[in-house]
Amino acid sequence: MPKVVVDWKTINDFVIDAFKGVGVPAEDAAIVADVLLESDRRGIESHGVNRFKPVYIDRINDGIQQPVTNFEIIRETPCTAVVDGHDGMGQVIGHKAMSMAIEKAKTYGMGMVAVRNSTHYGIAGYYASMAAKAGCIGITGTNARPSVAPTFGVEGMFGTNPLTIGIPTDEDFDFVIDCATSITQNGKVEYYERIGEDVHPGTIIGLDGEEVSGDAGAALRQIRNGTAALTTLGGIGEALGGYKGYGYAMVVELLSSILQDGNYGKALDGKGENGEKVPYHLGHFFIAIDTNHFLGEELTRKKAGDIIRSVRASKKAPGADRIYTAGEKEWDIWLSRKDSGVPINESVQAEICKVRDDLGLTKYVFPWEK
Repeated sequence: MPKVVVDWKTINDFVIDAFKGVGVPAEDAAIVADVLLESDRRGIESHGVNRFKPVYIDRINDGIQQPVTNFEIIRETPCTAVVDGHDGMGQVIGHKAMSMAIEKAKTYGMGMVAVRNSTHYGIAGYYASMAAKAGCIGITGTNARPSVAPTFGVEGMFGTNPLTIGIPTDEDFDFVIDCATSITQNGKVEYYERIGEDVHPGTIIGLDGEEVSGDAGAALRQIRNGTAALTTLGGIGEALGGYKGYGYAMVVELLSSILQDGNYGKALDGKGENGEKVPYHLGHFFIAIDTNHFLGEELTRKKAGDIIRSVRASKKAPGADRIYTAGEKEWDIWLSRKDSGVPINESVQAEICKVRDDLGLTKYVFPWEK
Protein backbone atom coordinates (compact mmCIF):
# COMPACT_ATOMS: atom_id res chain seq x y z
CA MET A 1 0.00 0.00 0.00
CA PRO A 2 1.60 3.33 -1.05
CA LYS A 3 2.65 5.83 1.59
CA VAL A 4 2.97 9.58 1.10
CA VAL A 5 5.12 11.81 3.31
CA VAL A 6 3.54 14.95 4.77
CA ASP A 7 5.87 17.57 6.26
CA TRP A 8 5.80 18.05 10.02
CA LYS A 9 4.40 21.59 10.05
CA THR A 10 1.49 20.76 7.77
CA ILE A 11 0.44 17.64 9.66
CA ASN A 12 0.92 19.31 13.06
CA ASP A 13 -1.16 22.36 12.06
CA PHE A 14 -3.86 20.14 10.57
CA VAL A 15 -4.15 17.89 13.63
CA ILE A 16 -4.37 20.95 15.90
CA ASP A 17 -7.03 22.57 13.72
CA ALA A 18 -8.99 19.32 13.53
CA PHE A 19 -9.07 18.93 17.29
CA LYS A 20 -10.05 22.58 17.67
CA GLY A 21 -12.79 21.89 15.15
CA VAL A 22 -14.36 19.26 17.43
CA GLY A 23 -14.17 21.51 20.48
CA VAL A 24 -10.73 20.94 22.01
CA PRO A 25 -9.26 24.24 23.31
CA ALA A 26 -6.25 25.48 21.31
CA GLU A 27 -3.68 24.94 24.09
CA ASP A 28 -4.94 21.41 24.71
CA ALA A 29 -5.10 20.64 20.98
CA ALA A 30 -1.40 21.50 20.72
CA ILE A 31 -0.57 19.03 23.51
CA VAL A 32 -2.65 16.26 21.93
CA ALA A 33 -1.03 16.83 18.54
CA ASP A 34 2.46 16.78 20.06
CA VAL A 35 1.84 13.46 21.80
CA LEU A 36 0.35 11.88 18.67
CA LEU A 37 3.11 13.11 16.37
CA GLU A 38 5.79 12.06 18.85
CA SER A 39 4.67 8.52 18.01
CA ASP A 40 5.38 9.16 14.35
CA ARG A 41 8.67 10.88 15.17
CA ARG A 42 9.71 7.70 16.95
CA GLY A 43 8.41 5.41 14.22
CA ILE A 44 5.59 4.06 16.40
CA GLU A 45 3.00 4.29 13.64
CA SER A 46 0.44 2.24 15.55
CA HIS A 47 -0.14 5.19 17.94
CA GLY A 48 0.35 8.26 15.76
CA VAL A 49 -1.68 9.79 12.95
CA ASN A 50 -2.95 6.27 12.19
CA ARG A 51 -5.24 6.51 15.24
CA PHE A 52 -6.02 10.21 14.98
CA LYS A 53 -9.57 9.78 13.65
CA PRO A 54 -10.89 6.43 14.97
CA VAL A 55 -9.56 6.70 18.53
CA TYR A 56 -9.96 10.43 19.20
CA ILE A 57 -12.08 12.35 16.70
CA ASP A 58 -14.71 9.61 16.45
CA ARG A 59 -14.91 9.14 20.21
CA ILE A 60 -15.44 12.87 20.71
CA ASN A 61 -18.15 12.84 18.05
CA ASP A 62 -19.73 9.78 19.69
CA GLY A 63 -19.93 11.66 23.00
CA ILE A 64 -17.80 9.17 24.95
CA GLN A 65 -14.79 11.49 25.27
CA GLN A 66 -14.95 15.12 26.36
CA PRO A 67 -13.08 17.68 24.22
CA VAL A 68 -12.76 20.08 27.16
CA THR A 69 -10.74 18.44 29.92
CA ASN A 70 -11.80 18.90 33.54
CA PHE A 71 -8.60 18.03 35.44
CA GLU A 72 -9.94 17.70 38.99
CA ILE A 73 -7.54 17.13 41.89
CA ILE A 74 -9.41 14.87 44.31
CA ARG A 75 -6.69 14.66 46.94
CA GLU A 76 -3.17 16.07 47.20
CA THR A 77 -0.19 15.83 49.53
CA PRO A 78 3.31 17.31 49.02
CA CYS A 79 4.46 14.16 47.19
CA THR A 80 1.24 12.67 45.80
CA ALA A 81 -2.04 13.49 44.11
CA VAL A 82 -5.19 11.73 42.94
CA VAL A 83 -6.82 13.19 39.83
CA ASP A 84 -10.19 12.63 38.15
CA GLY A 85 -9.96 13.32 34.41
CA HIS A 86 -13.74 13.23 33.80
CA ASP A 87 -13.22 11.46 30.45
CA GLY A 88 -11.35 14.40 28.95
CA MET A 89 -8.40 14.25 26.56
CA GLY A 90 -6.00 11.59 27.85
CA GLN A 91 -2.93 13.37 26.48
CA VAL A 92 -3.84 16.57 28.31
CA ILE A 93 -4.51 14.65 31.51
CA GLY A 94 -1.22 12.76 31.14
CA HIS A 95 0.80 15.89 30.41
CA LYS A 96 -0.62 17.74 33.42
CA ALA A 97 -0.26 14.73 35.73
CA MET A 98 3.37 14.05 34.84
CA SER A 99 4.16 17.77 35.06
CA MET A 100 2.70 17.70 38.58
CA ALA A 101 4.74 14.61 39.50
CA ILE A 102 7.94 16.25 38.20
CA GLU A 103 7.26 19.45 40.12
CA LYS A 104 6.73 17.50 43.32
CA ALA A 105 9.90 15.48 42.69
CA LYS A 106 11.96 18.63 42.17
CA THR A 107 10.82 19.87 45.57
CA TYR A 108 10.64 16.68 47.62
CA GLY A 109 12.70 14.11 45.69
CA MET A 110 9.78 11.99 44.47
CA GLY A 111 6.29 12.62 43.18
CA MET A 112 3.42 10.36 42.14
CA VAL A 113 0.05 11.15 40.59
CA ALA A 114 -2.69 8.55 40.17
CA VAL A 115 -5.48 9.22 37.65
CA ARG A 116 -8.98 7.82 37.18
CA ASN A 117 -11.68 8.40 34.55
CA SER A 118 -9.28 9.22 31.74
CA THR A 119 -9.09 8.22 28.09
CA HIS A 120 -6.41 6.82 25.79
CA TYR A 121 -3.30 8.92 26.45
CA GLY A 122 -1.17 7.97 23.44
CA ILE A 123 2.32 6.54 23.82
CA ALA A 124 3.33 6.12 27.46
CA GLY A 125 6.92 6.90 26.50
CA TYR A 126 6.00 10.55 25.96
CA TYR A 127 5.44 11.04 29.69
CA ALA A 128 8.49 9.02 30.77
CA SER A 129 10.52 11.17 28.38
CA MET A 130 9.11 14.34 29.95
CA ALA A 131 10.59 13.23 33.26
CA ALA A 132 13.92 12.14 31.79
CA LYS A 133 14.36 15.48 30.00
CA ALA A 134 13.78 17.18 33.36
CA GLY A 135 16.55 15.11 34.97
CA CYS A 136 14.14 12.70 36.64
CA ILE A 137 13.55 9.00 36.34
CA GLY A 138 10.00 8.71 35.02
CA ILE A 139 7.63 5.76 35.37
CA THR A 140 4.13 5.53 33.97
CA GLY A 141 1.51 2.99 33.05
CA THR A 142 -2.10 2.77 32.00
CA ASN A 143 -4.82 0.16 31.94
CA ALA A 144 -6.92 -0.32 28.82
CA ARG A 145 -9.94 -2.14 27.44
CA PRO A 146 -9.73 -5.87 28.29
CA SER A 147 -8.15 -7.72 25.39
CA VAL A 148 -5.31 -9.74 26.95
CA ALA A 149 -5.67 -13.20 28.49
CA PRO A 150 -3.91 -14.31 31.70
CA THR A 151 -1.58 -17.30 31.58
CA PHE A 152 -3.68 -20.50 31.23
CA GLY A 153 -6.68 -18.34 30.31
CA VAL A 154 -8.30 -17.51 26.96
CA GLU A 155 -10.52 -14.56 27.92
CA GLY A 156 -9.43 -10.93 27.65
CA MET A 157 -9.31 -9.80 31.28
CA PHE A 158 -6.98 -6.78 31.23
CA GLY A 159 -5.43 -4.38 28.77
CA THR A 160 -2.10 -4.25 27.00
CA ASN A 161 -0.94 -2.30 30.07
CA PRO A 162 2.48 -0.79 29.24
CA LEU A 163 5.01 -0.48 32.05
CA THR A 164 7.15 2.41 30.85
CA ILE A 165 10.36 3.84 32.32
CA GLY A 166 12.55 6.75 31.25
CA ILE A 167 16.07 7.29 32.64
CA PRO A 168 18.18 10.35 31.77
CA THR A 169 21.52 9.72 30.02
CA ASP A 170 24.36 11.84 28.66
CA GLU A 171 23.62 10.72 25.09
CA ASP A 172 21.49 12.50 22.49
CA PHE A 173 18.56 10.31 23.56
CA ASP A 174 17.48 9.12 26.99
CA PHE A 175 16.87 5.49 27.90
CA VAL A 176 13.12 4.97 27.46
CA ILE A 177 11.58 1.51 27.53
CA ASP A 178 7.97 1.76 26.35
CA CYS A 179 6.22 -1.46 25.47
CA ALA A 180 3.05 -3.35 26.21
CA THR A 181 3.05 -6.27 28.63
CA SER A 182 1.39 -8.26 25.84
CA ILE A 183 3.44 -9.44 22.86
CA THR A 184 1.58 -7.06 20.59
CA GLN A 185 -1.17 -4.52 21.11
CA ASN A 186 -4.52 -3.62 19.60
CA GLY A 187 -3.07 -0.65 17.75
CA LYS A 188 -0.48 -2.87 16.09
CA VAL A 189 -3.15 -5.35 14.96
CA GLU A 190 -5.18 -2.40 13.63
CA TYR A 191 -2.05 -1.27 11.77
CA TYR A 192 -1.53 -4.75 10.30
CA GLU A 193 -5.11 -4.65 9.03
CA ARG A 194 -4.47 -1.28 7.39
CA ILE A 195 -1.35 -2.48 5.56
CA GLY A 196 -2.68 -5.95 4.72
CA GLU A 197 -0.29 -7.89 6.97
CA ASP A 198 -1.28 -11.10 8.75
CA VAL A 199 -1.12 -11.40 12.54
CA HIS A 200 2.17 -12.71 13.87
CA PRO A 201 2.35 -16.29 15.21
CA GLY A 202 1.65 -16.76 18.91
CA THR A 203 0.35 -13.24 19.56
CA ILE A 204 -3.37 -14.06 19.74
CA ILE A 205 -5.12 -16.99 21.42
CA GLY A 206 -8.62 -18.34 20.63
CA LEU A 207 -11.19 -19.80 22.99
CA ASP A 208 -9.93 -23.27 22.03
CA GLY A 209 -6.52 -22.42 23.50
CA GLU A 210 -4.84 -22.43 20.09
CA GLU A 211 -3.06 -19.51 18.47
CA VAL A 212 -5.03 -17.40 15.99
CA SER A 213 -3.39 -16.86 12.61
CA GLY A 214 -4.14 -15.23 9.28
CA ASP A 215 -6.00 -12.04 8.45
CA ALA A 216 -5.43 -9.23 10.99
CA GLY A 217 -8.87 -7.73 10.44
CA ALA A 218 -10.60 -11.02 11.23
CA ALA A 219 -8.42 -11.49 14.31
CA LEU A 220 -9.23 -7.97 15.48
CA ARG A 221 -12.95 -8.68 15.18
CA GLN A 222 -12.47 -11.84 17.25
CA ILE A 223 -10.74 -9.84 19.97
CA ARG A 224 -13.54 -7.27 19.92
CA ASN A 225 -16.32 -9.87 20.20
CA GLY A 226 -14.54 -11.84 22.93
CA THR A 227 -13.71 -14.98 20.96
CA ALA A 228 -9.94 -14.33 21.01
CA ALA A 229 -7.44 -12.46 23.16
CA LEU A 230 -3.92 -11.12 22.94
CA THR A 231 -1.18 -13.09 24.69
CA THR A 232 1.18 -11.74 27.34
CA LEU A 233 4.93 -11.31 26.93
CA GLY A 234 6.37 -14.82 26.84
CA GLY A 235 3.41 -16.17 24.90
CA ILE A 236 0.95 -18.97 25.52
CA GLY A 237 1.54 -21.00 28.70
CA GLU A 238 4.61 -20.93 30.94
CA ALA A 239 7.30 -22.55 28.79
CA LEU A 240 8.72 -19.24 27.53
CA GLY A 241 7.77 -17.17 30.57
CA GLY A 242 4.24 -16.03 29.71
CA TYR A 243 3.54 -15.74 33.44
CA LYS A 244 6.12 -12.92 33.61
CA GLY A 245 4.23 -10.74 31.15
CA TYR A 246 1.03 -11.64 32.97
CA GLY A 247 2.50 -10.60 36.32
CA TYR A 248 3.77 -7.25 35.05
CA ALA A 249 0.43 -6.60 33.34
CA MET A 250 -1.28 -7.10 36.67
CA VAL A 251 1.11 -4.65 38.35
CA VAL A 252 0.01 -2.00 35.87
CA GLU A 253 -3.68 -2.95 36.27
CA LEU A 254 -3.40 -2.59 40.04
CA LEU A 255 -1.48 0.71 40.02
CA SER A 256 -3.96 2.11 37.48
CA SER A 257 -6.94 1.44 39.72
CA ILE A 258 -6.33 0.74 43.41
CA LEU A 259 -4.77 4.06 44.50
CA GLN A 260 -7.36 6.20 42.73
CA ASP A 261 -10.42 3.92 43.14
CA GLY A 262 -10.63 3.55 39.37
CA ASN A 263 -12.26 1.08 37.02
CA TYR A 264 -10.54 -2.14 35.93
CA GLY A 265 -10.96 -5.22 33.77
CA LYS A 266 -14.32 -5.69 32.07
CA ALA A 267 -15.51 -2.27 33.24
CA LEU A 268 -13.11 -0.74 30.70
CA ASP A 269 -14.62 -2.29 27.58
CA GLY A 270 -16.44 0.89 26.46
CA LYS A 271 -19.81 -0.87 26.19
CA GLY A 272 -22.99 -0.30 28.14
CA GLU A 273 -25.57 -2.87 29.24
CA ASN A 274 -27.22 -2.83 25.82
CA GLY A 275 -24.00 -2.75 23.82
CA GLU A 276 -24.04 1.02 23.40
CA LYS A 277 -20.79 3.02 23.41
CA VAL A 278 -19.85 4.48 26.79
CA PRO A 279 -16.71 6.22 28.11
CA TYR A 280 -13.74 3.95 28.85
CA HIS A 281 -12.86 5.49 32.26
CA LEU A 282 -9.18 4.49 32.07
CA GLY A 283 -6.66 4.81 34.89
CA HIS A 284 -3.01 5.93 34.74
CA PHE A 285 -0.14 6.47 37.14
CA PHE A 286 2.85 8.81 36.89
CA ILE A 287 6.00 8.69 39.02
CA ALA A 288 8.97 11.07 38.93
CA ILE A 289 12.21 10.60 40.88
CA ASP A 290 14.54 13.60 40.88
CA THR A 291 18.18 12.58 40.37
CA ASN A 292 19.41 15.76 42.07
CA HIS A 293 18.00 14.43 45.34
CA PHE A 294 20.48 11.55 45.05
CA LEU A 295 24.02 12.26 43.79
CA GLY A 296 23.05 14.67 41.04
CA GLU A 297 21.77 14.77 37.47
CA GLU A 298 25.20 15.08 35.86
CA LEU A 299 26.56 11.96 37.56
CA THR A 300 23.33 10.06 36.88
CA ARG A 301 23.38 10.90 33.19
CA LYS A 302 27.04 9.92 32.80
CA LYS A 303 26.69 6.68 34.74
CA ALA A 304 23.59 5.68 32.76
CA GLY A 305 25.40 6.51 29.53
CA ASP A 306 28.43 4.46 30.55
CA ILE A 307 26.25 1.46 31.34
CA ILE A 308 24.27 1.44 28.10
CA ARG A 309 27.42 2.04 26.04
CA SER A 310 29.11 -0.93 27.69
CA VAL A 311 26.14 -3.11 26.76
CA ARG A 312 26.14 -1.92 23.15
CA ALA A 313 29.88 -2.61 22.94
CA SER A 314 29.50 -6.24 24.07
CA LYS A 315 30.08 -9.21 21.78
CA LYS A 316 27.50 -9.46 19.02
CA ALA A 317 25.73 -12.55 17.72
CA PRO A 318 26.92 -13.93 14.37
CA GLY A 319 25.37 -11.89 11.59
CA ALA A 320 24.38 -9.01 13.88
CA ASP A 321 26.10 -5.69 13.27
CA ARG A 322 24.61 -3.73 16.17
CA ILE A 323 23.22 -4.04 19.69
CA TYR A 324 20.57 -1.47 20.57
CA THR A 325 19.45 0.00 23.87
CA ALA A 326 15.95 1.35 24.52
CA GLY A 327 15.31 4.65 22.77
CA GLU A 328 18.10 4.23 20.24
CA LYS A 329 16.04 2.91 17.33
CA GLU A 330 13.47 5.62 17.89
CA TRP A 331 16.23 8.25 17.82
CA ASP A 332 17.57 6.83 14.56
CA ILE A 333 14.09 7.01 13.03
CA TRP A 334 13.72 10.63 14.11
CA LEU A 335 17.04 11.49 12.48
CA SER A 336 15.81 9.89 9.25
CA ARG A 337 12.44 11.69 9.34
CA LYS A 338 13.14 15.10 10.87
CA ASP A 339 13.78 16.82 7.54
CA SER A 340 10.98 15.07 5.66
CA GLY A 341 7.82 14.32 7.59
CA VAL A 342 5.24 11.66 8.45
CA PRO A 343 4.69 8.72 6.09
CA ILE A 344 0.92 8.19 5.78
CA ASN A 345 -0.65 5.11 4.22
CA GLU A 346 -3.61 5.10 1.86
CA SER A 347 -6.36 4.27 4.34
CA VAL A 348 -5.24 7.03 6.72
CA GLN A 349 -5.06 9.45 3.80
CA ALA A 350 -8.76 8.86 3.25
CA GLU A 351 -9.54 9.38 6.94
CA ILE A 352 -7.59 12.64 7.03
CA CYS A 353 -9.45 13.92 3.97
CA LYS A 354 -12.78 13.00 5.55
CA VAL A 355 -11.95 14.86 8.77
CA ARG A 356 -10.83 17.88 6.75
CA ASP A 357 -14.00 17.88 4.65
CA ASP A 358 -16.32 17.30 7.60
CA LEU A 359 -14.78 20.23 9.49
CA GLY A 360 -14.45 22.51 6.48
CA LEU A 361 -10.67 22.88 6.81
CA THR A 362 -10.42 23.71 3.11
CA LYS A 363 -7.01 25.40 3.31
CA TYR A 364 -5.35 21.99 3.58
CA VAL A 365 -4.37 20.25 0.34
CA PHE A 366 -2.28 17.13 0.92
CA PRO A 367 0.51 15.72 -1.25
CA TRP A 368 -1.51 12.68 -2.33
CA GLU A 369 -4.10 15.04 -3.86
CA LYS A 370 -1.62 16.87 -6.08
